[in-house]
Amino acid sequence: NERVLFASPVSGEVADVIRGDKRKVLAVRIIADKETRYQEFGPADPAKMDRGAIIERLLESGCWPFIRQRPFDVVADPAQEPRDIFISAFDTRPLAADLDLVVRNNGAELQAGLDVLAKLTKGRVHLGLSDRTAAREFLDAKNVQHDTFKGPHPAGNVGVQIHHTAPINKGEVVWTTGVQDVMVIGRLFLTGHFDATRTVAVTGSEARNPKYHRTLIGAPVKDLIGDVEPGVRVVSGDPLSGSNVGVDGHLGFYDTQLTLLPEGDEPKFFLTDGWLSPGLNKLSASHAYPSWLMPGKRYAPDTNQNGEERAFVMSGQYEAVFPFDIYPVHLLKAILVNDIEQMENLGLLEVAPEDFALCEFVCTSKIESQAIVREGLDVLKKETT
Repeated sequence: NERVLFASPVSGEVADVIRGDKRKVLAVRIIADKETRYQEFGPADPAKMDRGAIIERLLESGCWPFIRQRPFDVVADPAQEPRDIFISAFDTRPLAADLDLVVRNNGAELQAGLDVLAKLTKGRVHLGLSDRTAAREFLDAKNVQHDTFKGPHPAGNVGVQIHHTAPINKGEVVWTTGVQDVMVIGRLFLTGHFDATRTVAVTGSEARNPKYHRTLIGAPVKDLIGDVEPGVRVVSGDPLSGSNVGVDGHLGFYDTQLTLLPEGDEPKFFLTDGWLSPGLNKLSASHAYPSWLMPGKRYAPDTNQNGEERAFVMSGQYEAVFPFDIYPVHLLKAILVNDIEQMENLGLLEVAPEDFALCEFVCTSKIESQAIVREGLDVLKKETT
């Protein structure tokens, strides 16, 4: 869609355009000015604007890509009107930033963004809260329906929240966005600027100085973490769904954390650290090691898969970590054989790759579930739209 623009987070000079296969644009490197010069859009009150005017402002400012849609988990189509809009106000992904902290003293930006979103749907704006949410900025938010959830990951995934409050039926479209993205939209209407500032958590067992940073979308990773030791993987995003960007990479457009993990590629003696070891320091979801008898034990996992892909034969592993009324193994196999009708019938329209992150983590067959789901969504979109 040519109307959808991705705005630069800084003013400056384009230094390099990095391309991949078939000249696909992978990244644009910009030498930033010492002081950012903003394009002026002017403050605006969403209450005095119609839906079309709000959409045009979001499109021309570069804020539109923050809004994504289900089905297909892609940037929302501005020509469609969603049944509802969903925002998760808590993040249960491993080592994720505390959103209560992020919104502290930023209630005006959050509320302005919520007011904008409320004008984009005739339905409801759902704000998903944890039963432990304490930030008044969330609890006192207006123009939204508060939905409260309890439980471990993936309770904070917006897909789980949609499934348990207002599931998507065939032919329906819902939109989703993140808390910090709502705040960027709010700042646009309050100040008239596209201000891509966000709070990012530097985390992981290999992080020398884990902390929060106020930075920009697309910021150089090296500016946030400095140099790293050999054998450390730098992930933009969380350990389950993030991207391996390396120390010379950049923060992903939608990411709010950087995770540093050990590669785990050093040789392991099979009797002490390998497959015949007692496994007292190894996390096991299938109770293969006695470590499951120590539920409070903390681990520093590496990125080693401990084996190659095997026969795709599961027996209840996925269902134990997949809180959807969907058969995950059947769905993945329907995608693998490219059965369009079965994909739809088994619930592919309702999920996104991140919803299968825990399935991939516990999988003894080493199946890359998230990549399979992404491929299935792309195929289904091509065949049905």
